[in-house]
This record gives sequence, C-alpha cells and structure tokens, in this order.
Amino acid sequence: MEIVTSPREMQTKAEEFRRKKLSLGLVPTMGYFHEGHLSLIRRARADCDVVVVSLFVNPTQFGAGEDFERYPRDIERDERLATAEGVDVMFAPEATDMYAEGYTTYVDVERLTEVLCGARRPGHFRGVATVVAKLLNICRPEVAYFGRKDYQQAQVIKRLAADLNYGVKIEVLPIVREADGLAMSSRNSYLSPEERRQATCLYRALARAQALFAEGERRPAKFLDEMAAVAKAEPAAEIDYIEIVHPLELTPVPKVEAGSVAALAAFINKTRLIDNTIIGEEDLKVGARPC
Repeated sequence: MEIVTSPREMQTKAEEFRRKKLSLGLVPTMGYFHEGHLSLIRRARADCDVVVVSLFVNPTQFGAGEDFERYPRDIERDERLATAEGVDVMFAPEATDMYAEGYTTYVDVERLTEVLCGARRPGHFRGVATVVAKLLNICRPEVAYFGRKDYQQAQVIKRLAADLNYGVKIEVLPIVREADGLAMSSRNSYLSPEERRQATCLYRALARAQALFAEGERRPAKFLDEMAAVAKAEPAAEIDYIEIVHPLELTPVPKVEAGSVAALAAFINKTRLIDNTIIGEEDLKVGARPC
C-alpha cells in the first residue's frame, strides 16, 4: 500500500489510473477504523480495480466545543488494517494541505442540511460537503462508499454529487453493529463500560419502532413517544432528537410507512451518538439478529 499526503500527487495518481482505464473506488474516512469502515473497503475491493482510502479528520465539520482535538486517531493501526484489506493507496493529507492559508471556498447543500443533525450542529454539513467535494476532485473515483449510520450525511452527499455533476456513483452500505446492536462508531471508544451498556438504548429504541410498525401502528407521535421512553429509561441518556422522516426529503412524515426512516441522536453523558433504521426492514425487527 502506498501512502500519499499531497493532494496534487493524489490527483496525478488518479489521472494515471484513469489513463490505464482502471476503475477507482474511494472510501472517505476520518480514520480510527472499525468493522464498519472495513466493510466499505471490502466492497470497494470487490467492485473496483483500485481502492483509495482517504484518512483525514476534517476540522471544518467540527463546531466550537466539539471533539476535534480528542477525536480518536491511530494512523499506524489504520495503515496495518488497510494494508491487510488490500487497499492500494491511503490518502492522508494534513489540514494545511486541504485548507491552505487564505482558504475561503465552501459548499452548502441547502434544505437537507437544515434538519436532524444539521439543525443541532450549525455548519457541520457545510464542512462535510466541502471536504467531500474536495476529495472527489482530488481522487476522481468512479464510485465512493459511505455507511448508512450517517444517513443524513449520505443523502447530502448524494445530492452534492448529482447537483454538481460529478458523475460518481455514491454507494451507501448497511450499518455494521456490535452483537448487542450498538452501531459501530469511532466515538464508541469514548464510552466507559457502563456507558457502553447504556448506549444500546439507541438500538433498542429503533427496535421498538420496528416492532410498532409490525404491530400495525402508523401514527408518528406514537412511535416518537415509545422510542423516547426506551431511550430515557437509561440514566446516562439524554435525547438530542428522535424523528420519523421521509427517506429522501428528511422531513417528518404524516404517516409511518415502509421505507420511512427512524433517526435519533442521544448523548450518553458527554458522548453524542447517532443511529437510524429504515422502517419495515427485516434486519432490525425485534428478535432478529443485529446486522
């Protein structure tokens, strides 16, 4: 595996791959790999001739008082894991490489960024959209791979790629969960053992939503009330939001239907976690094996 830190060098390599008619798959990450990241890399490896993984903790998507400085980092471990998965190139720029002195250009995706996490983290999705736009320009992939745990982010990136005519396919792959249902996240490393146990309330709240739908319930208010009750049963949990939204528009639905998205964010003491499920999917029904 080759490690590249210069955006210009990465662009040159991407152009060489294109001249050789090699398909390139990009997996954008902030590092500290877990099985969710590795599932994206494996899919890219199966689909494409060349796999590029970007590793960049993007400062522009962190707000004041958020965890940019303490976000988990272990580049040597990430390099070992990426090598083992057959990654061809790891693109690992410094912040000064991506945002040179005097940088003033940002990408705003309207509407989709004004709800859910976007309403709670002003400027977050401007940072996400900007760095993804830059990564697509630098790496020039045919396909870029993202996880569904960040459901809103995936919709924002799909809109970005379509609106700006990138000609890249955005693949969104299933959430990878721990055996007890907790969605894998680099931020799970912040949790103490007791907090880790209580954090499964997010999964259990989503499982309750799936059970209500299976029972024939369709009133959004009923879903929100019962999901909140599950989450609030844990003393460390503080709900940031719980919503049932349209899968593309991300707006609240008047009636819960198959394909609606149940999304929530909660603080487990100081750690903010997010999760979601698509209503009617088999993999999150009560009693089903977490996936």
